[in-house]
Amino acid sequence: MVFFIVQHGNCQSINVGAGFVQRKGTHFILNGKPHYVNGFNAYWLMMMASDPSTRSKVTSTFQQASKHGLNLGRSIAFNDGDIKPLQISPGSYDENVFRGLDFVISEARKYGVKLMLTFVNNWKALGGKMKYVQWARERGQNIIDEDGFFINPIVKQYYKNHVKAVLTRKNTINGLLYKNDPTIFSWELMNEPRFPNHSIQNWVTEMAAYVKSIDRNHLLNIGNEGFYGETVPIRKQLNPVSINLGTDFIKNNQIPQIDFATFHVYDDRWLVNKTERAKSVYVDKWIVAHLKDADTLLRKPIILAEFGKSSRESPGYNIAKKDNYFKKIYNAISTGATSGGSCAGGIFWQLLSPGMDSYGDGYEVILENSPTTAQIIKEQSTKIGNFKSKVILSSDDSEMERFSRESLSDEVLSRGSLDSVFQRSPAMGENLIEKPMPPLVQTEVEIEVARQRKRHVRPLSKYTG
Repeated sequence: MVFFIVQHGNCQSINVGAGFVQRKGTHFILNGKPHYVNGFNAYWLMMMASDPSTRSKVTSTFQQASKHGLNLGRSIAFNDGDIKPLQISPGSYDENVFRGLDFVISEARKYGVKLMLTFVNNWKALGGKMKYVQWARERGQNIIDEDGFFINPIVKQYYKNHVKAVLTRKNTINGLLYKNDPTIFSWELMNEPRFPNHSIQNWVTEMAAYVKSIDRNHLLNIGNEGFYGETVPIRKQLNPVSINLGTDFIKNNQIPQIDFATFHVYDDRWLVNKTERAKSVYVDKWIVAHLKDADTLLRKPIILAEFGKSSRESPGYNIAKKDNYFKKIYNAISTGATSGGSCAGGIFWQLLSPGMDSYGDGYEVILENSPTTAQIIKEQSTKIGNFKSKVILSSDDSEMERFSRESLSDEVLSRGSLDSVFQRSPAMGENLIEKPMPPLVQTEVEIEVARQRKRHVRPLSKYTG
């Protein structure tokens, strides 16, 4: 579908992927073609859109995103806090704020951007799970702490009611129910869920099934940071902290109703006392592990849903350091996407529009004010557009494989490891690593899965397109 946008007397055609994004095997499909994402986080969109005096910030953000080839925005379909709340109390909504979300979805569609929308926050910002627990306590529930969110039946029903309210919302601008709007890429159960010393598994299972009972059109993801659990114990050594945060990247994402995996990386925040070199090596290993596990164990697509470089948290910060970091991350994503894996793209944190200083957290990117970073982002968008020509779709509906003549071979798969391919991402400010880093330890399960996959791989010589 092509929309014609008139701006300052100029008519600009923007090609919009009008269909629903679907998952087939380890890949996303849009209108029958492989789909990759280059995206941005902008949690503030609904709040700015609900105020006529700041609504233009939303439009300009989507304009700039489209100009730089960004095709996915990650934002919120909640605000339970004290400032411009969407949900004032359980089941009670501010219609003006909901209309702000209507506008966000409408503008995203206009500029060819799809949306990943989150239902609730793990953190206290914008209310979060603590607010749900507070509401239940005010109604007589005896809940010890905020993590009662995951187990208290009253709180869980509040959450389900909110999910239903969002999914069945009729957009006042385009007339579509949210659950029927292809502008929405996916729903996200929670931003960075944590349930220390317990497990979110039962909660995710229950809520994922509930979302799918109402909306079968859209993809669904959890919102995990990517921390490992007992399913693959050797991977726990990669977690930045040793305590049990209640998540298990493998087990959580194996739930059938979860369509794809996400993970985040914040090395400056997680590895405060480490050297820049140590952080760089850690980022490589963290990304490699998740891409490989998504490919061999989950057999689902994966998106790096948050990454960035902070001017406040990174020692010796300068714009060149940020640019090199973005290059490093984007190169890892590109290598993963063209090397036979499940990597579907990345989403940086966070995109702001000029004049939004109060929303800055050190990670912000203002495209108009950051020409070098903006160019790197635009180049990545061009790269993901070119990935499509390198994808081979299997005629077998149950299996779809992606190959790159440049980097994937049966020999790689026969070793039961993709580390030598994925780990060629550049260290910060350095050239490509010629010699692969020591491979991450593989479990017997991973090796067997890789062997099984090899049986389904057709020789590359049979493909000429």
